Order: sequence, then structure tokens, then C-alpha cells
Amino acid sequence: MAEQNTTNNELALKEDIVRAIKNVFDPEIPVDVYELGLIYEINIFPVNNVHVLMTLTSPACPSAEEIPGEIEMNIKALESVNDVTVEVTFDPPYATDMMSEEAKLELGFM
Repeated sequence: MAEQNTTNNELALKEDIVRAIKNVFDPEIPVDVYELGLIYEINIFPVNNVHVLMTLTSPACPSAEEIPGEIEMNIKALESVNDVTVEVTFDPPYATDMMSEEAKLELGFM
């Protein structure tokens, strides 16, 4: 039974984390970074330590410092989160097919 509660708690926390991430926008694109497909992984480790693996639209992104920091700050603001690490990778490189249907519609790709 305890295992089921852990799973439910993790699912609820992951939903909260996704909502927090969806409040972060690329300043050059009017779509949040989650819908843009910039978030590769969200991992929750014991004692609610969160690790986010993400990318940017390009290595030369002018907001390379701001976006990961804003994601970290938004997740840390969640009461149930202990610590947050945001790691940026360019492997695999970002491609527009990583965007959600919603983002593609918003940006006129569909």
C-alpha cells in the first residue's frame, strides 16, 4: 500500500513540476518551454530532489542563462520540493518536431 501512495505522490509532484515549468517562456517565442519540447526528462529522487534535463533552441540562445535559472526557481517554489538541479544538454539537438501539437499550432507549424 505504501508503494501505491509513493507513486501517487510522485505523480502529483510531477504534475506540479510540469505546471511550474509551463510558467517559463522563451522570450523570443510566445510558447512555454515545456510545450516547445525543451524538457527532456524530469526525475524525482528520494526526499523530493528534482533533476531536470533540458535543452535550448540553440547553443547560442541569448536566454541560455535565464531559462534554466527560471525553471529552477519555479520548481524550488513548490512547497514539497527539497532541491532542484537543472542540467542543459544539446544531445540530442533541439528540433521543431519536439514541440507539442499546441505549440506547433500557436507558432503556425500546422
